[in-house]
Amino acid sequence: MNIINVCILGLIQGLTEFLPVSSSGHLAIVQRLIPGFSQPGVLFDAVLHFGTVLAVIFYFRKKIFDILKKDRKYLILLMTGTVPVIFVGLAFRVQIEEIFNNLKFVGIALVITGILNFLTDQAKEIKKEISVKNSFLIGIAQAIAIIPGISRSGSTIFASTSLGIKKEKAAEFSFLLSIPAVLGANLLEFIHYKNFAFVNLWFYVSGFIFAFISGIIAINLALKLLKNKGFKIFSYYCLIVGLVVFILL
Repeated sequence: MNIINVCILGLIQGLTEFLPVSSSGHLAIVQRLIPGFSQPGVLFDAVLHFGTVLAVIFYFRKKIFDILKKDRKYLILLMTGTVPVIFVGLAFRVQIEEIFNNLKFVGIALVITGILNFLTDQAKEIKKEISVKNSFLIGIAQAIAIIPGISRSGSTIFASTSLGIKKEKAAEFSFLLSIPAVLGANLLEFIHYKNFAFVNLWFYVSGFIFAFISGIIAINLALKLLKNKGFKIFSYYCLIVGLVVFILL
């Protein structure tokens, strides 16, 4: 792996984390196509995810400050929505890492993501508020999205809009919900592979920077497309990529 490949992977992670096309699925595909690519577990992927979670924190910094300062209800909703992913991540961590090597499974998961994106555009807004019950259900969708190829943003926004939550609120909650989930997953990876933390440090830093910058761009783009029923584009994209991966890889 060289610095160009690292920057490309960082760019892919940033763009696909918030656009509903599955960053983990795309990383699994592209990494398979890079000759000689290897990493300890999914440590490099964790660093890239750390870049995108910081992009969320930067983009929604005012909202996060307000939540921490005076909106305990929203904080409880985020904590409730994080419970399912903690359970799934701890219970099936090894199995999930193994799925990264099964691209046919990733292809099928991308097709499922494409279907979810199509249904998201069809959802009718009832403008319901996010309740504790709804946040837990959205959290289950996020837990399922640990599977490479299932988009985290796509599945959580689909779950939210299916529950009647306004699309802008659904997207905001989805992105904010990623913060504790991704930070927790990263912590596990860093602890497990701490002895590799400073191997090829420049590679990790470069990937992180590209993921952070492209992540901010992707958040803004995703919000605009969701508002204008633009998720159909990603529906077709995921269906095509998923079928190609399943057939050819």
